[in-house]
Amino acid sequence: MSKELVVTLALLIPLLGTTLGSATVFFLKKEINPKLQKALMRFASGVMVAAAFWSLLSPSIASYPDDSFKKWLVPAIGFVLGVGFMLGLDYLIPHIHLHGEEEGVKNNKLSRTFKFFLAVTLHNIPEGLAVGVVLAGIIGGGISNPQALLVLAIGIAIQNFPEGMIVSLPLKEEGMSKLKAFGLGTLSGVVEPLASLLALALTVLISIILPYTLAFAAGVMIYVVVEELIPEASQNGHSNLGTIGFTVGFIIMMILEILLG
Repeated sequence: MSKELVVTLALLIPLLGTTLGSATVFFLKKEINPKLQKALMRFASGVMVAAAFWSLLSPSIASYPDDSFKKWLVPAIGFVLGVGFMLGLDYLIPHIHLHGEEEGVKNNKLSRTFKFFLAVTLHNIPEGLAVGVVLAGIIGGGISNPQALLVLAIGIAIQNFPEGMIVSLPLKEEGMSKLKAFGLGTLSGVVEPLASLLALALTVLISIILPYTLAFAAGVMIYVVVEELIPEASQNGHSNLGTIGFTVGFIIMMILEILLG
């Protein structure tokens, strides 16, 4: 498989997952059952946690094969910077979550629908950054296995499918047309290839920062899981189905990483 094809697939496969998930708005008559929605969100969390470790933190740690202090210091710095980056976006960008809580700078001129769209877009930025920095690692030689990129892209696409559903179906329930709900759902995923290209350009230009950017991407992914996905999936009581969803997502991504990564 040529490098050009690997790059193209890595950029488009995650977006395809979001698009297919958003397309369910044409086939499902009602909003997702709340219990199923919890399970899907926890599933996405499991995929992201597994990807953050095997695809991002582990290569960052492996960048320093000796026992020097950089082996733990660089991943720690990158991870903290990633969490800080997402904290800043969460504080500055006005958005609204599934359960109705608003965060970010108050802006009453923006519609509820657009704020919800911004919330989902924030979820997708970390995944795009992750693909971009792994791609940069392959191009720069810091990551030796090109299959690692496709594994990450496929894993993200798998968890993007339920995210696409979770975006488009509630928009339809609020009175939006199916076509427009599908369009906004798909558009929320467009930020991923854009973030990938940005991370790729930055890391390739300054190749020495790859171990930092890998850990940075892990930090932003874990932030979304801890700050957004798990709390939203825990609304209105404990859900064993949600725990099962997380476990399934984590195991699937782990198996993909071990077998193909």
